[in-house]
Amino acid sequence: QGDLPDPEFGEVHPCEDFTAPAQNLGPHTAPLGIEFYTGNQFPEEYRNMIFIAEHGSWNRSKKIGYRVMMLELDGNEVTSYKPFADGWLDEEKDKAWGRPVDLELLPDGSILVSDDYADVIYRIYYEAAD
Repeated sequence: QGDLPDPEFGEVHPCEDFTAPAQNLGPHTAPLGIEFYTGNQFPEEYRNMIFIAEHGSWNRSKKIGYRVMMLELDGNEVTSYKPFADGWLDEEKDKAWGRPVDLELLPDGSILVSDDYADVIYRIYYEAAD
C-alpha cells in the first residue's frame, strides 16, 4: 500500500523513499488486466478511463475482487475508483462463478473481458436508450 515497511528491509529502505501508489486496489484483488478506454462507442465520460480486471482472491476468509473496476484520473490524481462490471462474486454465499482476467478494446469501442473460471469471453457494449 506504500505505507507498510518491509519487516526485513524497512529500516534500510523506508516507505518515504518510494512513490506511493496512485490508487490502492485492496489486498488479493489480483489486478491482472488494464485497458485505457480510447474508443468512442461509450459516452464521453468514459473516454480515457482506466479499466482494471480484478481476478479476485482465493486465499482469504472473505473473497474480494471478481469485477472490472473503472479508475478516473485528473492529471496524475485519481478522482474516482468504482465498479464498472461486477456480479461474478455472490457476496452472501462468498462464492464466485467467474474471474475476470484481461480486457481488450475492440475497434468498434466495445470491450472484451476474458474469464478463466467460466471459460468465456464477454463483450460489453453501449446502447443508448431510446
